[in-house]
Amino acid sequence: MPFTVGFDLDMTLIDPRPGMAAVMNEVGTRTGHQLDGEHFAANLGPPLDMIYREMGVPEDEIPDMVSLFRTLYPDVVIPATVALPGAAAALQCVRELGGQTMVVTGKYRKNAALHLEALGWEVDHLYGELWSTGKAESLKLHCAAVYVGDHIGDMRGAAAAGALGVGVVTGPCSRAELAEAGAAVVLEDLREFPEWLRTSSGVLS
Repeated sequence: MPFTVGFDLDMTLIDPRPGMAAVMNEVGTRTGHQLDGEHFAANLGPPLDMIYREMGVPEDEIPDMVSLFRTLYPDVVIPATVALPGAAAALQCVRELGGQTMVVTGKYRKNAALHLEALGWEVDHLYGELWSTGKAESLKLHCAAVYVGDHIGDMRGAAAAGALGVGVVTGPCSRAELAEAGAAVVLEDLREFPEWLRTSSGVLS
């Protein structure tokens, strides 16, 4: 049975921050709410409904604002998003070693798929709208040996799934925060991942 490596999306494989800030600010403009798109983009990870609550949006308005964000997303965020250093090589390395790749993200699955398509990346499995320990069931479903992410929520999800948590400091969380949340190893970015994976064959069995 091939081993499986899971990856988070935002700030692990891709950098969508300019577009994310722009969409959030546009939602604020259209709805009359004071939404700080720049702060939101600098702290990607938690799901949209949680973010809106933290920004003081009334509960009954949240579903419509989530829908508006998702509708605006493809035209604004997809073209402005770039791959993070080493992302393509990390995915390719898993393939070269005979493994399968999966992306498990808090992002709306349809929009996550658009990112993968735009970058020409193929993964074996894609799951969206999952956060923190909520990612565990999907990871366990495919017996993921490793889960790579930039947020403490990702490390908690890996631990809950019994997968090895690999942190990258390309997102909002520090090396110490990722380690405290359960990361077995913390890398500067995905450029370090292929060498780590090739020398960590014990985690793949």
